[in-house]
Amino acid sequence: MNFRPLHDRVVVRRLDSEERTAGGIIIPDSAQEKPSEGEVVAVGAGARDEDGKLVELDVLAGDRVLFGKWSGTEATIDGEELLIMKESDIMGIIEIKKRAKKAA
Repeated sequence: MNFRPLHDRVVVRRLDSEERTAGGIIIPDSAQEKPSEGEVVAVGAGARDEDGKLVELDVLAGDRVLFGKWSGTEATIDGEELLIMKESDIMGIIEIKKRAKKAA
């Protein structure tokens, strides 16, 4: 089944959080918080402005994003738990850059 969100809606797959703290303590599943980081799976065509013109979304499928803890509506599509939210619920896009090596 294919799912295409409408308007300014975005489908996000939560990314798994770390099961271990920086100090090496293992966190059981029951104590872990749901991660607020995810990967955009699909995006709608965009919202309409006051003049009726289509305003495209800033996020694209494949983007890694941060969103609010209680954002979105959980939905199961093809057996996978996904979140459907408005683009305004997304706080930002995570851009992964490779660190440049310092000159010696």
